[in-house]
Amino acid sequence: MDNWKNMIKREMADHGEDFDDTVSCTITENELLQKFDDGFGSVEGVPFTLWTAKRVYFPASYDGAEWVASVSRNPDATPTFHVGGG
Repeated sequence: MDNWKNMIKREMADHGEDFDDTVSCTITENELLQKFDDGFGSVEGVPFTLWTAKRVYFPASYDGAEWVASVSRNPDATPTFHVGGG
């Protein structure tokens, strides 16, 4: 069991960011904190998109296992690897 806020924090930390860098987010604080089974099975986390000045964060899934992925917000010549089923 986990929640989007914890997973987003981990992804943000990988890119030198934190929630203070948030510009906009499509879900509420309560939805960010809602626990769900992020393991294999079915998708349970609510959809979201979160923007910072540097990145865009979003849910990724494979066989129901869920995690947070992100891409650069602006062109930076960094390719994006397959997200999810690859």
